[in-house]
Amino acid sequence: MYMTTKISEVIACIEQMAPLAYQESWDNSGVQVGDMSQEVKAVLLCVDITEATLNEAIERGANLVISHHPLIFKGIKKLIGRNYIERVIIKAIQHNIVLYSAHTNMDKCMGGVNFRIAQKLGLKNIRVLAPEENYLYKIVTYVPQSHIEQVRQAMWSAGAGTIGNYDCCSYSSEGNGTFRAQVGCNPFVGEIDKLHTEPELRLEMIVPKDKSGRVVAAIHTAHPYEEPAIDIVPLSNDYEQLGLGCIGELEQPITETAMLHYIKDKLNVQYIRHTQTSDRLVERVALCGGSGAEFIPHAIREKAGVYITADVKYHDFFNTENQIVIADIGHFESEQCIKEVFYEQISKNFINFAILMAECDKSPVEYSYLVED
Repeated sequence: MYMTTKISEVIACIEQMAPLAYQESWDNSGVQVGDMSQEVKAVLLCVDITEATLNEAIERGANLVISHHPLIFKGIKKLIGRNYIERVIIKAIQHNIVLYSAHTNMDKCMGGVNFRIAQKLGLKNIRVLAPEENYLYKIVTYVPQSHIEQVRQAMWSAGAGTIGNYDCCSYSSEGNGTFRAQVGCNPFVGEIDKLHTEPELRLEMIVPKDKSGRVVAAIHTAHPYEEPAIDIVPLSNDYEQLGLGCIGELEQPITETAMLHYIKDKLNVQYIRHTQTSDRLVERVALCGGSGAEFIPHAIREKAGVYITADVKYHDFFNTENQIVIADIGHFESEQCIKEVFYEQISKNFINFAILMAECDKSPVEYSYLVED
């Protein structure tokens, strides 16, 4: 029997790894154009959606294009083909092609762009360079002893209770709750219009923001009370499982100069803009795909010998004061591995359609050495 897959299912697969809630506030990840309810014919993967990319999708029979960079960032008031963005939108609609992007949400997730770069470099002990701030909640509820395990399991299943590499984390303490049911209530314990004291357990867990709604819903479903007390407390703790950039250690230390050749080889780049190098040994490497100059202080603070990123401004090279080697490998070049990440995430979940790498996908930046005739 032939199994079909809807485009919405493929998108859900990507967002299982990189939820849209992860993206930066200025970003525009998600569906840009098209009807997600249609069946997938083929998927084309790319870094950027351009006219050439869309033409390739049409020629190769793909009706879903997944890119890293969103085609649309600003509001569009007219669609009259004045620029390549408008022309791509018009043509995608005409050919019933869905355009989808996973940008900063894929930059920040575990296993995303930065982790793939780190893996290509053979780093070990890989961790997030700049963990997300203000992304964690503590959710607290109060449960009678008879239902404590039921509620605890429900919260875990909804995504609560993970701290670092540990899951099923929770804390409970004994106490007494008081309440008086009003007319029209259907209390689990106690009587209408009588003050009741009930031995309860305070149950609390850490929850990332994107899972908090599901956890609250799970409490309501599993809790025996009509109106369970639920506290949602924002935390200032860093969320070590989410954030921009990565840092890790090389298997064997190498010199700064040798490290540039190593980067060129492992990341398949032709040109590197960099600060001065020496024979100092590099053991720890920090990186951030795309425009990551703002995290140079993080790399220095973590005592990295080299920081790999892109779009570094002239004066940023001065500001390192020889504490670290900055290696700017180019924006496209630093993120081209995203296509591998997309491919693996989709192919391990679906086998009934073609997954294509865009052949025309390339950086808009050209490098030339000009010499006198």
